[in-house]
Amino acid sequence: MSSNETTLVEAALRVLNTPDPVDKAKLGDQIANHWLQGLITNPYNPSQPDLIVPDRPARLTNVKLVSPSLMPKLGKAGSLQSRQAIVHSLVHTESWAIDLSWDIIARFGSKQESMPREFFDDFVRVAQDEGRHFTLLAARLEELGSFYGALPAHDGLWDSAVATSKDLFARLAVEHCVHEARGLDVLPTTISRFRNGGDNKTADLLEEVIYPEEVTHCAAGVKWFKYLCSRTRGDNADEESDDDAVNKFHEVVRSYFRGPLKPPFNEKARKAAGFGPQWYEPLAVKDFSQ
Repeated sequence: MSSNETTLVEAALRVLNTPDPVDKAKLGDQIANHWLQGLITNPYNPSQPDLIVPDRPARLTNVKLVSPSLMPKLGKAGSLQSRQAIVHSLVHTESWAIDLSWDIIARFGSKQESMPREFFDDFVRVAQDEGRHFTLLAARLEELGSFYGALPAHDGLWDSAVATSKDLFARLAVEHCVHEARGLDVLPTTISRFRNGGDNKTADLLEEVIYPEEVTHCAAGVKWFKYLCSRTRGDNADEESDDDAVNKFHEVVRSYFRGPLKPPFNEKARKAAGFGPQWYEPLAVKDFSQ
Protein backbone atom coordinates (compact mmCIF):
# COMPACT_ATOMS: atom_id res chain seq x y z
CA MET A 1 0.00 0.00 0.00
CA SER A 2 2.90 2.40 0.52
CA SER A 3 4.18 1.84 -3.01
CA ASN A 4 3.56 4.40 -5.72
CA GLU A 5 3.06 1.44 -8.09
CA THR A 6 -0.42 0.87 -6.65
CA THR A 7 -3.18 2.89 -8.31
CA LEU A 8 -6.24 4.18 -6.49
CA VAL A 9 -8.51 1.95 -8.56
CA GLU A 10 -6.47 -1.12 -7.57
CA ALA A 11 -6.66 -0.05 -3.94
CA ALA A 12 -10.42 0.53 -4.20
CA LEU A 13 -10.83 -3.02 -5.52
CA ARG A 14 -9.03 -4.28 -2.42
CA VAL A 15 -11.70 -2.66 -0.27
CA LEU A 16 -14.52 -4.06 -2.41
CA ASN A 17 -13.02 -7.56 -2.15
CA THR A 18 -12.68 -7.37 1.65
CA PRO A 19 -15.70 -9.13 3.22
CA ASP A 20 -15.54 -7.90 6.83
CA PRO A 21 -17.01 -4.37 7.11
CA VAL A 22 -14.73 -3.58 10.06
CA ASP A 23 -11.73 -4.45 7.89
CA LYS A 24 -13.28 -2.54 4.98
CA ALA A 25 -13.45 0.60 7.08
CA LYS A 26 -9.89 0.24 8.36
CA LEU A 27 -8.43 -0.53 4.93
CA GLY A 28 -10.43 2.28 3.35
CA ASP A 29 -9.15 4.76 5.91
CA GLN A 30 -5.57 3.68 5.22
CA ILE A 31 -6.01 3.96 1.47
CA ALA A 32 -7.68 7.36 1.79
CA ASN A 33 -4.80 8.69 3.86
CA HIS A 34 -2.26 7.33 1.38
CA TRP A 35 -4.06 8.97 -1.53
CA LEU A 36 -4.52 12.32 0.21
CA GLN A 37 -0.89 12.29 1.40
CA GLY A 38 0.41 11.49 -2.08
CA LEU A 39 1.64 7.98 -1.31
CA ILE A 40 -0.72 6.71 -4.01
CA THR A 41 -0.16 9.01 -6.96
CA ASN A 42 -2.17 7.66 -9.90
CA PRO A 43 -5.93 7.09 -10.02
CA TYR A 44 -5.48 4.41 -12.70
CA ASN A 45 -2.94 3.09 -15.16
CA PRO A 46 -3.86 4.42 -18.63
CA SER A 47 -1.61 1.87 -20.35
CA GLN A 48 -3.52 -1.11 -18.92
CA PRO A 49 -7.03 -2.37 -19.67
CA ASP A 50 -9.72 -1.37 -17.19
CA LEU A 51 -9.82 -3.67 -14.19
CA ILE A 52 -12.86 -5.85 -13.55
CA VAL A 53 -15.09 -4.50 -10.78
CA PRO A 54 -17.24 -7.12 -9.00
CA ASP A 55 -20.99 -6.87 -9.53
CA ARG A 56 -21.36 -7.33 -5.79
CA PRO A 57 -18.67 -6.55 -3.22
CA ALA A 58 -17.45 -9.23 -0.86
CA ARG A 59 -19.70 -9.34 2.20
CA LEU A 60 -19.91 -11.46 5.33
CA THR A 61 -22.94 -13.72 5.61
CA ASN A 62 -23.63 -12.96 9.27
CA VAL A 63 -26.42 -10.49 8.46
CA LYS A 64 -29.79 -12.04 7.64
CA LEU A 65 -31.09 -10.36 4.49
CA VAL A 66 -34.80 -9.98 3.82
CA SER A 67 -36.91 -8.12 1.29
CA PRO A 68 -37.45 -4.44 2.19
CA SER A 69 -41.17 -5.16 2.43
CA LEU A 70 -40.50 -7.81 5.09
CA MET A 71 -38.34 -5.62 7.32
CA PRO A 72 -39.78 -5.25 10.85
CA LYS A 73 -40.77 -1.76 11.95
CA LEU A 74 -37.94 0.16 13.58
CA GLY A 75 -40.13 2.12 15.98
CA LYS A 76 -39.55 5.68 17.18
CA ALA A 77 -36.61 5.19 19.58
CA GLY A 78 -38.87 5.17 22.61
CA SER A 79 -37.55 1.79 23.79
CA LEU A 80 -34.12 0.20 23.92
CA GLN A 81 -35.27 -2.37 21.36
CA SER A 82 -36.30 0.38 18.96
CA ARG A 83 -33.05 2.31 19.46
CA GLN A 84 -31.07 -0.85 18.77
CA ALA A 85 -33.10 -1.50 15.60
CA ILE A 86 -32.62 2.04 14.28
CA VAL A 87 -28.88 2.08 14.95
CA HIS A 88 -28.53 -1.39 13.43
CA SER A 89 -30.25 -0.12 10.30
CA LEU A 90 -27.89 2.86 10.18
CA VAL A 91 -24.85 0.62 10.64
CA HIS A 92 -26.00 -1.57 7.75
CA THR A 93 -26.56 1.47 5.55
CA GLU A 94 -23.08 2.78 6.34
CA SER A 95 -21.53 -0.61 5.59
CA TRP A 96 -22.98 -0.35 2.09
CA ALA A 97 -21.98 3.30 1.84
CA ILE A 98 -18.34 2.24 2.23
CA ASP A 99 -18.70 -0.10 -0.74
CA LEU A 100 -20.64 2.43 -2.79
CA SER A 101 -17.97 5.09 -2.33
CA TRP A 102 -15.12 2.82 -3.37
CA ASP A 103 -17.23 1.32 -6.15
CA ILE A 104 -17.75 4.68 -7.86
CA ILE A 105 -13.96 5.13 -7.83
CA ALA A 106 -13.21 1.63 -9.09
CA ARG A 107 -16.05 1.43 -11.61
CA PHE A 108 -15.83 4.92 -13.09
CA GLY A 109 -12.21 5.77 -12.34
CA SER A 110 -10.92 4.85 -15.76
CA LYS A 111 -9.47 6.45 -18.84
CA GLN A 112 -12.85 5.98 -20.52
CA GLU A 113 -14.55 8.32 -18.02
CA SER A 114 -11.53 10.67 -17.81
CA MET A 115 -12.64 12.31 -14.57
CA PRO A 116 -10.34 14.96 -13.09
CA ARG A 117 -8.24 14.34 -10.00
CA GLU A 118 -10.63 16.35 -7.83
CA PHE A 119 -13.32 13.75 -8.50
CA PHE A 120 -11.12 11.12 -6.86
CA ASP A 121 -10.23 13.45 -3.99
CA ASP A 122 -13.90 14.07 -3.25
CA PHE A 123 -15.01 10.45 -3.28
CA VAL A 124 -11.97 9.26 -1.34
CA ARG A 125 -13.03 11.70 1.39
CA VAL A 126 -16.62 10.45 1.16
CA ALA A 127 -15.41 6.85 1.48
CA GLN A 128 -13.27 7.73 4.47
CA ASP A 129 -16.23 9.45 6.14
CA GLU A 130 -18.51 6.48 5.52
CA GLY A 131 -15.98 4.13 7.08
CA ARG A 132 -15.77 6.36 10.15
CA HIS A 133 -19.57 6.54 10.36
CA PHE A 134 -19.77 2.75 10.25
CA THR A 135 -17.14 2.37 12.97
CA LEU A 136 -18.74 4.93 15.29
CA LEU A 137 -22.27 3.59 14.84
CA ALA A 138 -21.18 -0.05 15.21
CA ALA A 139 -19.46 0.88 18.48
CA ARG A 140 -22.56 2.73 19.64
CA LEU A 141 -24.72 -0.29 18.76
CA GLU A 142 -22.54 -2.44 21.01
CA GLU A 143 -22.87 0.12 23.80
CA LEU A 144 -26.63 -0.28 23.43
CA GLY A 145 -26.23 -4.02 24.03
CA SER A 146 -26.45 -5.29 20.47
CA PHE A 147 -24.15 -5.90 17.50
CA TYR A 148 -24.15 -5.72 13.72
CA GLY A 149 -25.81 -8.87 12.47
CA ALA A 150 -28.17 -9.23 15.43
CA LEU A 151 -31.14 -8.07 13.34
CA PRO A 152 -32.28 -8.57 9.74
CA ALA A 153 -31.48 -6.02 7.06
CA HIS A 154 -32.11 -5.44 3.37
CA ASP A 155 -29.81 -4.63 0.47
CA GLY A 156 -32.04 -2.27 -1.48
CA LEU A 157 -29.24 0.28 -1.61
CA TRP A 158 -27.03 -2.07 -3.60
CA ASP A 159 -29.88 -2.98 -5.94
CA SER A 160 -29.86 0.60 -7.19
CA ALA A 161 -26.06 0.46 -7.46
CA VAL A 162 -26.40 -2.49 -9.83
CA ALA A 163 -29.02 -0.62 -11.86
CA THR A 164 -26.66 2.35 -12.26
CA SER A 165 -23.45 0.40 -12.80
CA LYS A 166 -23.10 1.37 -16.49
CA ASP A 167 -23.85 5.08 -16.27
CA LEU A 168 -22.01 7.64 -14.14
CA PHE A 169 -24.83 10.17 -14.61
CA ALA A 170 -27.23 7.62 -13.12
CA ARG A 171 -24.93 6.60 -10.29
CA LEU A 172 -24.41 10.21 -9.17
CA ALA A 173 -28.09 11.10 -9.51
CA VAL A 174 -29.64 8.07 -7.81
CA GLU A 175 -27.11 7.22 -5.12
CA HIS A 176 -25.87 10.68 -4.19
CA CYS A 177 -28.71 13.03 -5.12
CA VAL A 178 -31.67 10.77 -4.29
CA HIS A 179 -30.64 8.23 -1.64
CA GLU A 180 -28.11 10.47 0.13
CA ALA A 181 -30.54 13.38 0.02
CA ARG A 182 -33.27 11.17 1.47
CA GLY A 183 -30.96 10.62 4.42
CA LEU A 184 -30.77 14.38 4.89
CA ASP A 185 -34.58 14.50 4.91
CA VAL A 186 -35.06 11.90 7.64
CA LEU A 187 -32.03 12.41 9.91
CA PRO A 188 -33.43 15.43 11.81
CA THR A 189 -36.50 13.41 12.79
CA THR A 190 -34.32 10.47 13.81
CA ILE A 191 -32.17 12.74 15.96
CA SER A 192 -35.26 14.19 17.66
CA ARG A 193 -36.59 10.71 18.38
CA PHE A 194 -33.37 9.68 20.09
CA ARG A 195 -33.42 12.85 22.19
CA ASN A 196 -37.05 12.32 23.11
CA GLY A 197 -36.16 8.75 24.07
CA GLY A 198 -33.43 10.00 26.39
CA ASP A 199 -30.51 8.80 24.24
CA ASN A 200 -28.55 12.00 23.82
CA LYS A 201 -25.31 10.15 23.06
CA THR A 202 -26.68 8.65 19.85
CA ALA A 203 -28.44 11.90 19.00
CA ASP A 204 -25.19 13.84 19.41
CA LEU A 205 -23.31 11.38 17.19
CA LEU A 206 -25.89 11.74 14.46
CA GLU A 207 -26.25 15.51 14.77
CA GLU A 208 -22.63 16.58 15.26
CA VAL A 209 -20.74 14.07 13.10
CA ILE A 210 -22.87 12.16 10.63
CA TYR A 211 -25.48 14.71 9.57
CA PRO A 212 -23.10 17.53 8.51
CA GLU A 213 -20.81 15.10 6.70
CA GLU A 214 -23.73 13.56 4.81
CA VAL A 215 -24.46 17.04 3.45
CA THR A 216 -20.98 17.08 1.89
CA HIS A 217 -21.55 13.61 0.42
CA CYS A 218 -24.72 14.74 -1.29
CA ALA A 219 -22.87 17.87 -2.43
CA ALA A 220 -20.26 15.68 -4.13
CA GLY A 221 -22.98 13.98 -6.14
CA VAL A 222 -24.55 17.28 -7.18
CA LYS A 223 -21.18 18.82 -8.02
CA TRP A 224 -20.05 16.01 -10.30
CA PHE A 225 -23.46 15.56 -11.90
CA LYS A 226 -23.31 19.25 -12.88
CA TYR A 227 -19.74 18.76 -14.07
CA LEU A 228 -20.79 15.92 -16.40
CA CYS A 229 -23.61 18.05 -17.79
CA SER A 230 -21.23 20.94 -18.44
CA ARG A 231 -18.63 18.65 -20.01
CA THR A 232 -21.24 17.04 -22.25
CA ARG A 233 -22.24 20.49 -23.51
CA GLY A 234 -18.59 21.39 -23.91
CA ASP A 235 -18.82 24.73 -22.14
CA ASN A 236 -18.06 26.37 -18.82
CA ALA A 237 -21.47 27.82 -18.12
CA ASP A 238 -22.60 28.74 -14.64
CA GLU A 239 -23.73 25.34 -13.39
CA GLU A 240 -25.57 26.67 -10.33
CA SER A 241 -28.38 28.03 -12.53
CA ASP A 242 -28.16 25.44 -15.27
CA ASP A 243 -31.62 24.36 -16.41
CA ASP A 244 -30.01 21.71 -18.61
CA ALA A 245 -28.58 19.96 -15.54
CA VAL A 246 -31.96 20.02 -13.82
CA ASN A 247 -33.68 18.60 -16.90
CA LYS A 248 -31.00 15.94 -17.23
CA PHE A 249 -31.45 15.04 -13.55
CA HIS A 250 -35.20 14.60 -14.02
CA GLU A 251 -34.60 12.41 -17.07
CA VAL A 252 -32.06 10.20 -15.31
CA VAL A 253 -34.04 9.79 -12.09
CA ARG A 254 -37.22 8.89 -13.95
CA SER A 255 -35.25 6.28 -15.90
CA TYR A 256 -33.35 4.69 -13.02
CA PHE A 257 -35.36 5.31 -9.84
CA ARG A 258 -38.63 3.50 -9.26
CA GLY A 259 -41.48 5.69 -8.11
CA PRO A 260 -41.68 9.32 -7.00
CA LEU A 261 -39.50 11.01 -4.41
CA LYS A 262 -41.03 11.25 -0.95
CA PRO A 263 -41.61 14.62 0.72
CA PRO A 264 -41.27 16.41 3.04
CA PHE A 265 -37.83 17.56 1.91
CA ASN A 266 -35.09 19.07 4.04
CA GLU A 267 -34.75 22.16 1.87
CA LYS A 268 -32.08 23.78 4.04
CA ALA A 269 -29.74 20.78 3.92
CA ARG A 270 -30.42 20.17 0.24
CA LYS A 271 -29.64 23.80 -0.54
CA ALA A 272 -26.38 23.47 1.41
CA ALA A 273 -25.60 20.45 -0.77
CA GLY A 274 -26.03 22.56 -3.89
CA PHE A 275 -29.48 21.89 -5.26
CA GLY A 276 -32.82 23.61 -4.81
CA PRO A 277 -36.47 22.57 -5.08
CA GLN A 278 -36.48 22.76 -8.88
CA TRP A 279 -34.33 19.62 -8.85
CA TYR A 280 -36.54 17.38 -6.75
CA GLU A 281 -40.06 18.77 -6.32
CA PRO A 282 -41.15 17.89 -9.88
CA LEU A 283 -40.18 14.29 -9.08
CA ALA A 284 -42.20 14.13 -5.85
CA VAL A 285 -45.47 12.42 -5.11
CA LYS A 286 -48.14 15.10 -5.06
CA ASP A 287 -50.58 13.31 -2.80
CA PHE A 288 -49.09 12.69 0.63
CA SER A 289 -51.59 9.85 1.18
CA GLN A 290 -49.99 7.76 -1.58
